[in-house]
Order: sequence, then C-alpha cells, then structure tokens
Amino acid sequence: MLSKAVVKYIKSLQVKKYRNQHQAFVVEGAKSVLELLHSDFEVQHLFITETFYNEHTDTLRKGFNYEIVKEEELVQAGTFSSNNAGLAVAGMRRLPQLKLKAHELVIALDDIRDPGNLGTIIRIADWYGIDKVICSETCADFYNPKVISASMGSFTRIGVYYLDLPAWLKEQTNTRKIYGASLAGENLHAMPLKPEGIVVLGNEANGIRPEVAKQVNQLIKIPAFGKAESLNVATATAIIIDNFMRNTEH
Repeated sequence: MLSKAVVKYIKSLQVKKYRNQHQAFVVEGAKSVLELLHSDFEVQHLFITETFYNEHTDTLRKGFNYEIVKEEELVQAGTFSSNNAGLAVAGMRRLPQLKLKAHELVIALDDIRDPGNLGTIIRIADWYGIDKVICSETCADFYNPKVISASMGSFTRIGVYYLDLPAWLKEQTNTRKIYGASLAGENLHAMPLKPEGIVVLGNEANGIRPEVAKQVNQLIKIPAFGKAESLNVATATAIIIDNFMRNTEH
C-alpha cells in the first residue's frame, strides 16, 4: 500500500521545481515503465500491479526492488486517469557533452511550450534514428510527466539538450546547413535533401523567433494542398524529417 508520504512525494514531482530539487521524475504506464526498466536510468522506486508483475517477471528478476499495489493507488498517486500497470520514480541522468558528428541530422526546437508536442517529437526522433533534440531554454521540460508519457518510452533513448539556441546555432553556421520551418520557405518537396544538418521548428503559435531565424541559412516549408491554416508542430516535424530521410537506404 502506498503511504501518504510516498503519494505526496510522487505528486510533488509533477512540479518542475521539486523535480529539480530531488533530481527525480515520474514514469507511468506499461510501455513507458517497461522501457525505463530496460534503460540506463536509475530506478529509485517501482510500484506495479499484480498483472504487470505476472507479465514481466523475467525483467523484474534483474534486481529491481518493487512493491505490488492496486490500480486505484497508481491512479491516486499519478497523473493517469487509469493505470493498470505501473508507476516508477527515476533519477535524472547527466547527458554527455553535446558533440555533433560530421554528417548528422538534428532537430532543434525553439520555444515549444506544449509538453505533448515535445514528447511526440522525441518519439518521432527515435523513429527516424535521430538521437539528439536541441531545445531552447523556454521549451517544455523534458521530465514533465506529459512529455514522458507522449514519448512512449523514447525518452530513454534520446538526448534532449537545453541551451541558448541562437548562440548555439551561430556557432554551427559555418560548418552545418541550418534549416528553418517557415511558411515563407522553399517547398521541401522540390529540394534535394540529405539526412544531415539542423532542422529548426518554432513555437506552436508564433513560429521561429527572429533571433533564431537570423542563424538559419535555408527556410523550408511543407506545401499545402488544402485550406488548413497550419499544422501541429509535431505533425510538421514528422513530415519534414521524413522528407530528409526519404532517399536513405534502410
């Protein structure tokens, strides 16, 4: 049974201030918890249902300390409206120093505030084999429960770096192609794209900030065939990255 103190601690980790204070975050649901157990993250607390235990006994035998609890206890402590699997508290990890390879495709996000969008973009990066996402300091927090949930376990494989995006891009301008998604850009369907460079996507409502746009050396756009005003930024990311990867042998 989850004590009141444990529930209070788990709930406190829904707030960025306390996540940073404890250097810990919450993972919920079968898929995400299972991915966590197979990752290099430190699992500090693990609460699972009997059903999850029966389905993943072999994984749990690898030395995890866990407590079997009821589904309603997981719901009470976490953010899900239903959770018949598990909830874990994991320690934040220290990323290696950011270094880009010579021919690498990287996603850079400018002021992406919606945690669901960020989590989905992390999942998209994972799908296309991109292992780094660069975020401006005003982007949603990587360890936000909604980001973790939307990533569907991909958070365990992607390095997400927060930095002064305009300054970092300025350092890259002489050595890398920097693409910026914009309605004023060139039709990416007509461009001979290779899976390398930096692709910058901007805020859901306002696009790329002017100080970031100054560092972009190629504006690109997804051509519209209908009457919709815009695309969700995560959807746009998937379409753009797919065009970069299209001619890649796999």
